[in-house]
Amino acid sequence: MLVPFHDDNPTTRAPIVTLAIVAVNATVLYGVYRLPPDKQAMLFYARGFVPARIAQLFDGKPLEIEVREPAPRLGAPDLVRIRRIALPPSPRQILLSLLTCMFLHGGWMHFIGNMWFLWLFGNNVEDRLGHVPFLFFYLVGGLLASACHWITGPGSTAPVIGASGAVAAVLGAYAITWPWARVRSLLFLFIFVTIVDLPALLVLGFWFLMQLASATATADLQLGGGVAWWAHVGGFLAGLVVMPLLDPLRAEHDEEIVVLEPREDDDEGYF
Repeated sequence: MLVPFHDDNPTTRAPIVTLAIVAVNATVLYGVYRLPPDKQAMLFYARGFVPARIAQLFDGKPLEIEVREPAPRLGAPDLVRIRRIALPPSPRQILLSLLTCMFLHGGWMHFIGNMWFLWLFGNNVEDRLGHVPFLFFYLVGGLLASACHWITGPGSTAPVIGASGAVAAVLGAYAITWPWARVRSLLFLFIFVTIVDLPALLVLGFWFLMQLASATATADLQLGGGVAWWAHVGGFLAGLVVMPLLDPLRAEHDEEIVVLEPREDDDEGYF
């Protein structure tokens, strides 16, 4: 297993959007943690992305879902209760959930994993694109990641939360822009741990292959719930495609080519 923790890719401006995204996610997570479990579940269904809700945009019917909640009693700690909830066919809520789902996390470990990768690789992408284009790129990457998840399971009623899809787009952008940047990583080999410097293409390519393998295995076993692996895959591919489209718009990174032609009264040209 590889755990990257540093890259040798310097930046020229402060990553204020990356910091703002981390701060917003942390604030939202703190607020969610203050809610009781039943209200947390309702929030995830209302503000997380539920793929089956896309159909509501066309049929206008409420979506009824059975929610299993822990209800432990003395002597029966594994007891659960089933509660039915109805999600309204509100186009505004459904479309907004495609954005709000990117700022919800299921716990601190989920949050730390996503924000660590965002901080490590997002500062360079923001530096390259600029603040506003980077925010646009981040949100579009998250939307395309959710679209990929929806395509692979349009009838799923499990809410998708987390910034993983948008962060995956950042990883794809970094991989295609700085494939040979050195990334210092912890390499775990059974009981041995060592530090290695590897090219970003290898580190991020390994990450992508792991996501693809997990997505394929989950589909083959017909497992539901859990991690939205296809959102990770879709986000990474979105980053590979969208980053080259936005990058040439940054004039400071374009090379100006000047062609000097000799004057008619000169025997030589000047270069």
